[in-house]
Order: sequence, then C-alpha cells, then structure tokens
Amino acid sequence: MSDLLSTGASGLRAYSRALATVGDNIANAQTPGYARRTLALRDGQGVSNSALLRPHVRPGGVEIAGIRRATDEWLQTEARLASGDGERTRLQVAALGQVEAALADSQNGIAAGLSALFATADRLTADPSSTTLRAQFLGAADSIAAGFRGVANRLDGLAEANRSAATAEVSRLNDDLAALDKINIGLRKARPGSTGEAGLLDERDRLLDSVAGRIDVAISFGNHGTATVRAAGSGEPLVEQAGPNRVEAVVAGNGRVGFTIGGQPVSVASGSLAGLAAASNHIADQRNAVDQRAAAIADQLNAAHQAGLDVTGAGGGPLFNGTSSAATLTSAQSMPHAVAAATASGDNRNMLAFASLRGAGGPEALWAETVTRQVQATASGRAQESAAAIRAENASAARDSVSEIDLDTEAADLIRYQQAYTAAAQTIQIARETMQALLNLI
Repeated sequence: MSDLLSTGASGLRAYSRALATVGDNIANAQTPGYARRTLALRDGQGVSNSALLRPHVRPGGVEIAGIRRATDEWLQTEARLASGDGERTRLQVAALGQVEAALADSQNGIAAGLSALFATADRLTADPSSTTLRAQFLGAADSIAAGFRGVANRLDGLAEANRSAATAEVSRLNDDLAALDKINIGLRKARPGSTGEAGLLDERDRLLDSVAGRIDVAISFGNHGTATVRAAGSGEPLVEQAGPNRVEAVVAGNGRVGFTIGGQPVSVASGSLAGLAAASNHIADQRNAVDQRAAAIADQLNAAHQAGLDVTGAGGGPLFNGTSSAATLTSAQSMPHAVAAATASGDNRNMLAFASLRGAGGPEALWAETVTRQVQATASGRAQESAAAIRAENASAARDSVSEIDLDTEAADLIRYQQAYTAAAQTIQIARETMQALLNLI
C-alpha cells in the first residue's frame, strides 16, 4: 500500500513540475533568447522484496531527471558566424554609402564647378575682355576649391563618427564579456537540471550571440556549461576561468581603427568591430584619394592658367593655393583682371587652350573616375551585404526552429500532463480508500 501512495505522490510532484515547465514555455513564447524547455522524467527506483536478494524490484513511480533545453550547438555556431558576417558587411556598406554621398556632386558641386569653369573659358574666347565672364571664371574656380574642402570635411566627419562608433561598440563588448564571466560563476554554483541553470544557460547563449555579433570568436564549454571565449584569429582569451580580458579600440591619426585584447594588437575578421575597422580603412583611403585628386586637378589648372597673360600683360598666376590637400585648397585669384585669357600671340589663345584639358586624364575625367570607383565599390558591397543578410536570416531561422515555442505543442503537453496529474491524484485517492477499507475490517 505504501508503494501505491509513493507512486501517486511521485506522479504529483513530477507532473506538477511538468505543468510549471509548460507554463514557463507559454509565458516566454515571445521572449528573445528563451529556449524551449522540457522536463526529463525517468522511472523511479523502488524497493526490493529483500534486503539481501533482488529477485525483482517493485515499481517506484516517476522521478525528475532535470530540465532540458531545446538547442542545437551546430546551428547556434552557424547562426553566430552568419550574424558576425552580416554585421561586418552591414556597417561596411553603411560607410560606403556615406562616402558615396560625400562625393556626390549634389553635396559638393565639384563636377558642376569644373563644367562651369570650362564653359566660362569657352565664352571668354569670344569675349576675353568681359569683366563679368572673368568674374564667373574665378567664381567657378572658387566653387571647385570649396567643393574639395567640403568633401574633406565630410570625410573627416565620417572618420570621427566611425571612431566614436568603434569606441561605443568596444564598450558594449566589454560589458557583455563582464556579464558572461558572471554567468559562468553562476553556472558553477547552479544545481544541474534546475530551472535556474536553464535560465543562466539562456542568458549565456544570448551573451555569446551578442559577442559573436561584434568579434569573431572561438567558443568552448566546460562541465557546468561555462563558456570559454577566445579571439578566433589570434587565440587571445576574452573570457576564461580567470575572468574577462579587456578589448580596446586604437585609432591612428588618419582615422584608421584597430583593436587590442589585453594590450595585444589583434586582427578582427568578423562582427561589427571588423565592419568598423574596414569602414575606417575605406574612409582613410578615400580621404587620401581626394587629396591626390585635388592636387592633380589644381596642378593641371594652375599650369594652364600660368601659361597665359592677364589684362596687364603680366604672366598668369596660379588659380589655386594650398594644393597639398583638399582641406587646404583655396582660390588664389580674386580680381577679374588677373584672369590669364591671352597669350603673347593673341587675346584668347590661353582660354582656347583650356579646352584641351577636357579629355581623358583631364580634371573632369579625374574626378569622374574617383566618383565612379566609389559607386562601384558601394554597389559591390551592397551585393555582399544582401548575400550575408540572407545567410544570417536562414541560419537564425534554422536555430529558432529547434528552440522556438510552438503553442499548439505546448497546449497538447498541457492537456497530457493535466491528465497524468489527475491520474496520480486518483492513485493516491484509491490507496487512501483501500487503506480505509482495510482499517474498517479490523
């Protein structure tokens, strides 16, 4: 009779816990990072007929073996890798688009200024003495210089914004690493198979997803489910039993961003940090390219203008000063009479010579080539971003298909465990009634 009571009591305990687990699943159906939980049950060990002999063992009811989380380690790893690649391309393409916008003529007017300069030069060939046309010629030159300064300022602003974003991302990464270290401490103390352990494991996986979205990592797990995290490329430890290691952003004078782990420089290939590093390199490269283009265009136009004579017959001066960089480029002439339209043999020959600069290798072609290369780089980056986003979405969906909550399944389990709970209660009721009947016979 005691066996019947213990069997019923074990059923009440087990199925009450199972109902609570189903309730947790339903309540957290929309909670990010929550993995579906099931209660593992096993046959309880009963007592034998004799302390010395075990011809058979009487049933001992049901025991709780612990809580299991519905996860797939391979799918989790793939989702983290895909997420890191997606973050890298997303930030890199965002920077490419911003650089493209900075080079666009609607923002700087360089192409329009060059067209205006040559168009005015053409009109000056017909009326080289026109003060108005000379002023327009100088105005176009000033517009070109202002455009280059504007591009340089915008690229400098993008570099500064990228630096700030990298610093912020590193700070969030360090916060995640510190939190993951605390989770490891909690897992070492948690009771295996408990709800508390399952909650800690959910948070561990969420933090690992967040870390992998920022930097490429190699992850291994200990006996208690604790995570050891290392940088995938260099093997530098990020989180180990001794605690978390600190990541720092290092910014060079030209705006290029690098990273260190525990003071050691590391190369980052995936995640948001890799995207920001790649973005900083592209911005710095384009900044150098714009400086080179500004110098080449200014040198060509200066040489062409200095080949002529102004109204007074003096040799033409440079059109631009500060040609060492786009940020320092300025218009050198402000008086209309200083425009060198003439040559020693004619009043408009120098302006006619300007037309020869409009072909291949000329100022307009040089600037158009710079803009075109950037447009092509942006288009290529967007294609890569689209592919990476699809991969990340598919990997995340595959992982979630294992861990996500299906309310229909939970409803079926709820009914099944309710019926089992009722049966266990009836078992105890039958044992009680049977015992009472036997007592009544005495």
